[in-house]
Amino acid sequence: MTAHTTGERADDTLATTGEHSLSTTAERKAVVELSGQAPDKDWVIVTRGLKREYDMGGEIVRALRGVDIAIRRNEYVAIMGPSGSGKSTLMNLIGCLDTPNEGEYWLNGQLVSRMSDDALARVRNKEIGFVFQTFNLLPRSTALQNVELPLVYAGVPSAERKRRASAALEKVQLGERMYHKPNELSGGQRQRVAIARALVNEPSILLADEPTGNLDSQTSEEIMRVFAGLSTQGQTVVMVTHEPDIAAWAHRRIVFRDGRIIDEMTELDELAEGRA
Repeated sequence: MTAHTTGERADDTLATTGEHSLSTTAERKAVVELSGQAPDKDWVIVTRGLKREYDMGGEIVRALRGVDIAIRRNEYVAIMGPSGSGKSTLMNLIGCLDTPNEGEYWLNGQLVSRMSDDALARVRNKEIGFVFQTFNLLPRSTALQNVELPLVYAGVPSAERKRRASAALEKVQLGERMYHKPNELSGGQRQRVAIARALVNEPSILLADEPTGNLDSQTSEEIMRVFAGLSTQGQTVVMVTHEPDIAAWAHRRIVFRDGRIIDEMTELDELAEGRA
């Protein structure tokens, strides 16, 4: 049997990962080019030529200028860019909080860019779990009651609500704190309650907008480990951030400027770049 040196094994790994990266990039490009066609079930988010313009006192602001994105089920993606780059506008569109002026947005096989406001609200409640920079917890309610809240609105029976909310808190390692109120929890624990609340409806995507913006660096790392664990368990995560060290936790990073994608990098790309 021929012995391989460490360098040869690394080169073999790089060749394999490089080929996979090229293949994945080609697949993403192919799916966004199929205008008018529903993507297959592997793609949870697909946008094609997405544009959003706003009339600001007679001046047209072009927040998005034809954005093509394809995100597979179970991917962990960070969307980056400075203020005014278009990343927040894209988050609003992906979160079904707004609609584009032009282009297609497919979420879990549904063409949501053509839906009415009522239909969008139903899709939003079913398919998307939101995590924001501010925790938005009810101060007089326990962690368990805060997590139950979306299920209350959905008319889920009490026993089932408690079971699902307890399971969501266990997922974020807060099972032992479920009867504590927000003022009895640390900032990191409160954000974990907010993540559990976002998970309780079992959404197709977890959409996080600057989730560590109000946290110190140590607590931010704690929260990013929670997201990493959820990703490992198969949860699709899309995170909007302007912080490179936070975006580095994602498996893929998409960079915006002036309403366009200017760069895209995956872990495999970084491996290849490091060996160049």
